[in-house]
Amino acid sequence: MRYAQENAFVLHARPWRETSLLLELLTAQHGRIGLLARGVTGPRRQLLRAALQPLQWIRFDAVQRGELAQLSNAEAVDAAPRLVGDAALAAFYINELTLRLAPRHDPQPDLFAAYARARERMRAGESLAWTLRRYERDLLESLGLGFDWAVDGDGAPIDPAARYRLDPEHGPRRLLIDRGAADRSDAPTGRALLSLAADELPAAGDLATLRRAMRRVLEHHLGPRGLTSWQMLGELSRVGAAGQSPGN
Repeated sequence: MRYAQENAFVLHARPWRETSLLLELLTAQHGRIGLLARGVTGPRRQLLRAALQPLQWIRFDAVQRGELAQLSNAEAVDAAPRLVGDAALAAFYINELTLRLAPRHDPQPDLFAAYARARERMRAGESLAWTLRRYERDLLESLGLGFDWAVDGDGAPIDPAARYRLDPEHGPRRLLIDRGAADRSDAPTGRALLSLAADELPAAGDLATLRRAMRRVLEHHLGPRGLTSWQMLGELSRVGAAGQSPGN
């Protein structure tokens, strides 16, 4: 199979042997693919190597041979966002989450579009917590794992004043008994769920509960092996306001 002028985002790049790179890309038409870029570390290939870094949007040509495609050419479509600190960690998280959950060779045009939106929101300096919650929502939806955020798992409309548990298989489940603050820590309000459904920025406290609830859902789909980015990020909500840190 040949890829000709295929659009892709670079999710991951690591050295292979002395002069090559192993890449994971999210493409517009073919989903996630693995790719081998040979001989890209020499001084004459600096522009090509720079175009093959994570978060970069590229257009490439390659031939699929076995599990990995072989790169023949690539060029940057634009300049990747220059991110530092929490924003750089947020980008690492998005890339790792996509790499772990998106299957190879399964076209995901909606996921490609969602990744592009998240990338531009980080470039623009928008709230990282809100950017990540929306990307998690869109990732799950594109993979067929999402919910209708405006109704609960039984089909009843979400009550803004109630609190809900997110059941990974069945969607929001209303808490019938309020058992105190500790039990509510990962139970977002209906108001928070409706904000996510309407793509409207929730209050800071609602963002914090959405973060914890979404993490439980993602843990279910990821299985026993968590994310390296979670270990790196820790509980960044202790460092800054929920609306200004990745909070994963």
